[in-house]
Amino acid sequence: MTSNKISRVATDVGGTFTDLVFFETDLETGKQTILSAKSDTTPPNFEEGVLNVIAKSEVDITEVEFFVHGTTVVINALTERKGAKVGLITTQGFRDVLEIGRGNRPDFFNLKYRKPQPFVERYLRRELAGRIDYKGNEISQIDISDLEGILADFQAEGVEAVAICLLNAYANPVHEQQVMEAVKSLWPEIPAVSSHQITREWREYERTNTTVLSAYVQPAAQRYLEKLETGLQSRGYDSNLFVMQSNCGVDSLEAIKSVPITMVESGPASGFWGAAELGRIIGEPNILALDIGGTTAKCSLISGGQVTIKTDYWIERNQKSAGYPIMVPVVDLVEIGNGGGSIAWVDEYEKLHVGPQSSGASPGPAAYGRGGHNATTTDANLYLGRINKDYFCGGTVNADMPALDLALDKLSDKLKLDKSEVARGIIRIANANMVNALKLVSINRGYDPRDFTLVVFGGGGPMHGVALGRELGMKKVVVPRGAPVFSAWGMMMSDLRRDYFVTRLIGQNEVKALNTLFEEVRHLAYKEFSKEGLTADKITLHPQLRCRYQNQEFAVEVPIEPEVMSEENMALAIEQFHGIYEREYCYRLDAEMEIIGIHLIASAEVGKLEIVPQQRTGASLADAVKGTRKVDYAMEGVHEATIYNGDKLEPDMSFSGPAIIEDSGTTIVIHPGNRVHIDAYGNTHIEIRD
Repeated sequence: MTSNKISRVATDVGGTFTDLVFFETDLETGKQTILSAKSDTTPPNFEEGVLNVIAKSEVDITEVEFFVHGTTVVINALTERKGAKVGLITTQGFRDVLEIGRGNRPDFFNLKYRKPQPFVERYLRRELAGRIDYKGNEISQIDISDLEGILADFQAEGVEAVAICLLNAYANPVHEQQVMEAVKSLWPEIPAVSSHQITREWREYERTNTTVLSAYVQPAAQRYLEKLETGLQSRGYDSNLFVMQSNCGVDSLEAIKSVPITMVESGPASGFWGAAELGRIIGEPNILALDIGGTTAKCSLISGGQVTIKTDYWIERNQKSAGYPIMVPVVDLVEIGNGGGSIAWVDEYEKLHVGPQSSGASPGPAAYGRGGHNATTTDANLYLGRINKDYFCGGTVNADMPALDLALDKLSDKLKLDKSEVARGIIRIANANMVNALKLVSINRGYDPRDFTLVVFGGGGPMHGVALGRELGMKKVVVPRGAPVFSAWGMMMSDLRRDYFVTRLIGQNEVKALNTLFEEVRHLAYKEFSKEGLTADKITLHPQLRCRYQNQEFAVEVPIEPEVMSEENMALAIEQFHGIYEREYCYRLDAEMEIIGIHLIASAEVGKLEIVPQQRTGASLADAVKGTRKVDYAMEGVHEATIYNGDKLEPDMSFSGPAIIEDSGTTIVIHPGNRVHIDAYGNTHIEIRD
């Protein structure tokens, strides 16, 4: 590479595939070269999949200046219970916070209900005397005289990580800092984390559980990231390595290794941030984003160009379990077990279901020919002609049609329906599941999906997007260029970002107290960013107030300007609060607003990519036509569809459905009556017409 070019690489480890996107920009001509590749994810050694996809792409890693990585290693360690043995140090009298939890059990009338088992057994939860009150005042000094004995017990019990969470440390972390300093002195090699390093919000159970889960995944995450770093360095990469977080931003490798729980949903976050950035580029600020991968489907809502970030995040929460809270900034999303590899099955009442069980990458769908004997969503799309059997997986896999027939035969016999009806049923049920998920992030949040544009990506999103948009009454579906690897693309659009949540009760008339809090948090952000070599003039601040009605429980966030608050600005914030609260909860009160804290978003650019319009070759639409074939659209019947080569479609080309657009990574299903337009950046816009 010469000095007039900039090269960037993003990799994303998913449940089924590991994706790579390579961008190279010629600074003189503005020309951008884009390459993408996929390889199988390789659990438990996920770094091998990353190195494999780099080798497969033939990217020269020695010429890359910017490398960003997203991974499922944290969420996998949690859900598969493959983390470290953790010892918890907490305040005297509070060792059972994890046992007590919350009373929000979903299976309310189940008299045999059992709360989720804590990640730390009781004998490994130890206490220290000392107390901070809720205002941050020290009531009694911390007593660490028992700490040496506690750590000796932990060593004898084989503890691999230590979590420190003291009462009211969100208000004043001084006691936690003293305990951490002593732990590092007495046992330097043990991975340890304190609650204030992760969150400064109240809620004792949530904060304690978050600290424990961060300690639980820390050793595995550190080993993984260090192996990845070593692997890249051995291949000649010598620039900074950034890691995608759950808050739609990236952070440095060293910062992530100390608090790895912040990347619990790093893959989905990058895709939704990419959707927001895409909306900015194409003039669509209001977006419903849907990512359909091999294992799951995830969706999120973007309003006014802003992705919603929350700390009310739970794993393993379902109809029978309360799950586990993780109080870190996570993009507001809904995830369901419906992807391309989701297995279709029949219950004892002869009712057809799709998911949440998945065939994964191996053996994968029956048509992969790797020994899979269950029909999946991908198999149904293939059987109905929506996917080209002669161009399966971009031509890299010979579709095993006999195995597909056998898999559908099993369902057909149980349901007493022909295979075509079974395949249509699989598609309809998968679509219904995804429509319900989209409603959870739109209608249930007070938004009308008809006011939004649906952006679909992942390997399966473009196949189902139009049907979902039509069901929700939406007018347009957009399929991004590079949709199969769009999450990796989104990482390149991300800034270095950190979210600071600090709890403090402030009345609506206490402007001075609010300014004091804002200054404290701003100073903390500048101090932490300075460790990355970034000065205040390089940092962008977006503060938001967390507000509720006085003495109420639920709060909303109100954006404010990053400047000294005046009485006039406070009055405007109060007015905004009433409107935001009413949209979220469908009512407003004649009561005072109460500020319960601040959420400060601090970000800085560290190699963010700017997309340029796609160059035209002068080719005609006819040059992109591959032929025709019969396609079963599940709801609209069988139609003779025109097949287009997606790689040959260029800006300003237009056509109507029924049609199919094929490229190496995905298939875009264009239903009868849909109007298609390719924009200047190579994205596919589909107008839904009744």
